[in-house]
Amino acid sequence: MSDAAQATSAPAPMRFSLGSSRASRWTVGLGLAVMVALGLVLLFLLTQATTNREMYERNYARLFVLNVVVAGLLLAVIVWIAYRLLTRLRQGKFGSRLLVKLAAIFALAGFAPGVLIYVVSYQFVSRSIESWFDVKVEGALDAGLSLGRATLEALSTELVNKSRASASQLADQPDVSVVLALERARDQLGATDLTLWSASGKLIAAAGNVRYQLNPERPSQQQFRNARVQRSVTWIEGLEDSSPGSAGNARIKALVLVSSNNLGLLGEPRFLGVTQTLPTTLVANALAVTEANREYQERALARQGLRRMYIGTLTLSLFLAVFGAVLLAVLLGNQIARPLLLLADGVRQVAAGDLTPKASLHGRDELDGLTRSFADMTQQLADARQAVQISMQEVDAARANLQTILDNLTAGVIVLDPQGGILSSNPGAQRILRVPLAAFVGRRMAEIEGLEKFGEEVQLQFDSLLGARTEHGLDHWQQSFELGNANGRLVGRQAEDALILVARGAELPGATRLLVFDDISEIVSAQRAQAWGEVARRLAHEIKNPLTPIQLSAERLLMKLSGKVAAPEQTLLAKSVKTIVDQVDAMKRLVNEFRDYARLPAADLRALDLNLLVTEVLQLYASETSQVPVEAQLDPRCPRVMGDAQQLRQVLHNLLQNAQDATESAGKASGATSVIVKTQWLETSGRVRLSVLDHGTGFPERILKRAFEPYVTTKAQGTGLGLAVVKKIADEHGTRVDISNRVIDGQVLGAQVSLSFGPESVAAG
Repeated sequence: MSDAAQATSAPAPMRFSLGSSRASRWTVGLGLAVMVALGLVLLFLLTQATTNREMYERNYARLFVLNVVVAGLLLAVIVWIAYRLLTRLRQGKFGSRLLVKLAAIFALAGFAPGVLIYVVSYQFVSRSIESWFDVKVEGALDAGLSLGRATLEALSTELVNKSRASASQLADQPDVSVVLALERARDQLGATDLTLWSASGKLIAAAGNVRYQLNPERPSQQQFRNARVQRSVTWIEGLEDSSPGSAGNARIKALVLVSSNNLGLLGEPRFLGVTQTLPTTLVANALAVTEANREYQERALARQGLRRMYIGTLTLSLFLAVFGAVLLAVLLGNQIARPLLLLADGVRQVAAGDLTPKASLHGRDELDGLTRSFADMTQQLADARQAVQISMQEVDAARANLQTILDNLTAGVIVLDPQGGILSSNPGAQRILRVPLAAFVGRRMAEIEGLEKFGEEVQLQFDSLLGARTEHGLDHWQQSFELGNANGRLVGRQAEDALILVARGAELPGATRLLVFDDISEIVSAQRAQAWGEVARRLAHEIKNPLTPIQLSAERLLMKLSGKVAAPEQTLLAKSVKTIVDQVDAMKRLVNEFRDYARLPAADLRALDLNLLVTEVLQLYASETSQVPVEAQLDPRCPRVMGDAQQLRQVLHNLLQNAQDATESAGKASGATSVIVKTQWLETSGRVRLSVLDHGTGFPERILKRAFEPYVTTKAQGTGLGLAVVKKIADEHGTRVDISNRVIDGQVLGAQVSLSFGPESVAAG
């Protein structure tokens, strides 16, 4: 496999041949082409060595060069394959050792038998070729040729003798009646054809198949002259054109002079032509002996070249065997090693954590099936890991969502161990308890300063839950606690500075414990405000009615007794009546305040200009009529708001009076003598804010939490209903009211009370 293929994780096909799949295909094609070429060359060489000695001798140099070139090419390919394998081995490419080992095994398996066969064949060829050319074989072939010639001569002599006898019978036959005599002579001779020729070569008569020929074959003039001189002549035709498989065309021909007693009358001599077909067996045997002798002589002359040819063929066969073995080693080794290398590379990638789809082979054997099984397993692992990752992402998302929910819960959440140690907490718990719980992770809650009693009570509740769960099947507990803001310890339920909590506990898996609690101080405060309203209503009803008769009776008593008593008693009477009247007026004012708080009418909301309303109210707080001046900071961008002008004036009066009282009481210490009324348009949030700022000493911490409850005040002569009325009017208007101390560099500069009109309270247009 190449380095790039090892480095990438893409599911590309793996390359396990000598460099690449293209090189593998090229090697296979080259090997097949060379093998076919070698087969053709070997067939050509064997054919030339055994059938055509002249052509072999003429092209021997070319054949020798071709053999050397082919052998060199085979050797070069073998060396190239070995070089490629060794190069891969030196480069340390994966699977090189296995390929080299397989190539060596296959090459040895092909080379060892090839060398053995080559040595044995070389010895056999060298010693056997000479044994083929034996003296007895050559003598037998010569004897066969002599016998054939003698037989043909005997047949020729016999045919001539018989032909002369027949010619003597035809001597006195005239030309017109000689045909019947020829037929009788043909039957006696057993000849194929008989012809009677004149001295000039003209056909006189014929018997046999030749009489049907328009132009029968005529003997040559030389044959006629020889027959005239020797009185007879014979020759053989068709023997050269015959072969052992077709010997029926060989025949003996004789030409005999026909003697005539009436030669003078005839005018010229005549010649008898006789044609007799040679026996097929005789011709075939003669031809076979002749062919064998010819081939024997050719091979005898080319025995050295034949030996060299066979040895060259054996050498090429050895190279072909080695080349085939190496090529087979590469191909089969690649086929065997490819699945193993594919699996090994896949295992290495999986071990490195790479579960991308792996390449597989589509063959039918077990190794290819194993690669497919491994690819399926890897895919299943990848799917499982993806499912786990998705599950982990979902768990992380759920954990993040849960953490977000916990962080934004107003309730406090604390996870405890069985010993009461803090494992985790949310910001709500730190906000409610006002203790940095994150710094106390691992410590018991009962060991944290300020939470000792609370921690002990919580631990007791959990212990009680575990004991009661077995008997009653309870799975949680719920209890309310009241903690002091000053020291964080449990205090009496009637304490004014108490932090009231309602807590709920349950056991979590793993023996951990869940504590959830919420601050219900505001709820208790609202309940107290509701109770104060009921008290105020009853006080206004029960107390206001007797006050007027008391005042009238005191004034009537003063009027009736004036001038009728002594001066000292008159003075005491006037002073006492004045005290009664003043206290009755004070009681009336108190009852009126309670009545206003209890029976505050529903707000009549209309669009109004808040800046104009503030300006109208501030006319009553001019500098010449007020000891503490009021400064207005009005935002001209403020839009109109929906509100009840009468109730908002009451809010401003209450806030301004409180601010002036606070500023006046702290004026000498702080040097500040003004109250600020400010309006703001908060464009980003779409709110209008009305704020009253004083330069007093601010509110104590315990008052800030309960400032809007009735009868909660820092004034010695106050009723504590001013801010309660402000809160009630703000609720009627659907606005938010906030109270806080203004602190700069750790120094309290005063208090600030703000009303925020939301977007729904801003008038349209």
